[in-house]
Amino acid sequence: MGCSQTRQVLDAGSSHTAMYIYKWPADKQNGTGVVTQHTECHPKGGGISSYAGQQREAGRSLQSCLDQATRDIPRARHHLTPVYLGATAGMRLLNISSPVQSAQVLKEVGRTIQSYPFNYQGAAILSGQEEGAYGWVTVNYLLENFIKYGFVGHWLSPGRQTVGALDFGGASTQITFVTKDEVEDKRDRMNLRLYGHDYSLYTHSFLCYGRDQVFKRLLAHLVTGHTGKMSHPCFPAGYNVTMKVGTLFDSPCTVGLTPSSGYNPQAALSVEGSGDYDHCLGNMTEIFSFHSCPFSQCSFDKVFQPNVSGSFMAFSAFFYIHQFLQTTTGILVATPAQLEEAARAVCNMSINEMLVLAPDQEPRLQDFCAASVFTKVLFTRGYGFDEISFPRISFQKKAGDTSVGWALGYMLSLSSLLPGESVGLRKALKPGAWAALLFLFALLLTTALMYVSLQACRGKKKGSSDIAS
Repeated sequence: MGCSQTRQVLDAGSSHTAMYIYKWPADKQNGTGVVTQHTECHPKGGGISSYAGQQREAGRSLQSCLDQATRDIPRARHHLTPVYLGATAGMRLLNISSPVQSAQVLKEVGRTIQSYPFNYQGAAILSGQEEGAYGWVTVNYLLENFIKYGFVGHWLSPGRQTVGALDFGGASTQITFVTKDEVEDKRDRMNLRLYGHDYSLYTHSFLCYGRDQVFKRLLAHLVTGHTGKMSHPCFPAGYNVTMKVGTLFDSPCTVGLTPSSGYNPQAALSVEGSGDYDHCLGNMTEIFSFHSCPFSQCSFDKVFQPNVSGSFMAFSAFFYIHQFLQTTTGILVATPAQLEEAARAVCNMSINEMLVLAPDQEPRLQDFCAASVFTKVLFTRGYGFDEISFPRISFQKKAGDTSVGWALGYMLSLSSLLPGESVGLRKALKPGAWAALLFLFALLLTTALMYVSLQACRGKKKGSSDIAS
């Protein structure tokens, strides 16, 4: 990687872990557009929270990516490369259900990372507010909405509006955007000062509204009163699965739904898909609470939210859901009506029809109806996106070559690469080089002018000759 600085971030999500290596030239500081993603790695297995009770496996699950990092980063820079691990909603849930196991998992992954020749900076469980804010920072940093490096060596404020961030992980979902409205619940307000500009953010993280937990909550809701066998309207027709009843109620998100009598966690439950959009929508809506609000307005579950404003970027699982809907239905999915049309079309497909249209998604095909219906309820009824605001959502996986998520914003913050004050004039070239460049520019301009004048004179002479003849 030449003369560059590097940082590693391990994004320990609820369903999987990802490692990102970022780099930037060693002679540049605090520069938007300078930090780039060098490589990323996705180890096999679940998120580190899934190894509760077998925490050594949590550490081992990171080894393949840490091994790759030793190859990707020059040996001479190993000890100079900080490594950060940030854990999100999966570990937040584990910390609720078992603080001891949560601490053991973090300790073990820390021990594994420290066995490598990097500069380990510790592991932390991010709050939902931090996860949302770091995602927003990543989006706007990559879009160069904070500051842009100009051609003549100046750092420029592009004067652009920022973009809101919509994140959908395995155990939580986040919404973050700049608002001029009063944030009535102070827990959802965050003020940032970046590059001399103040940003007043609304940010909220909905724990238990991530993809995996939504599926589990929906199934726990549907199983009420059923034993042995049940129909699932959000699973496609032709799909069936058998599971132990206890797996539905082993999360803090569903433990409150555990049957009060006749409950046998070892009992087998057979679930058959019926592929019914309307019934799926009705049941999915019931896992939200839209009934009461202690503020002037709410999204759901008594959470205050100002009206959405401006453009948004939806990433993580939202990108894959949107892409699947477009691919399998041919619908653009740029309006609420198109989202409903596409979701209905997918929910009405059998598992075999889905397999023909998207064979590469076979392990998750059964989940796309529920995920699409959830996105519809969340975006339109929950967040309040309508025919005007929904088209301003961009669904993206990457910006340039960099993955969109909270990891880059987290690294920038911990590395002090986001100055609070504005960055002054910086020369991209030394004064002598600038003088030479200006001289060459003046010489080229003079040559061009002389050429144009010469051509004009030749044109006049030719015109005179033609008249004379």
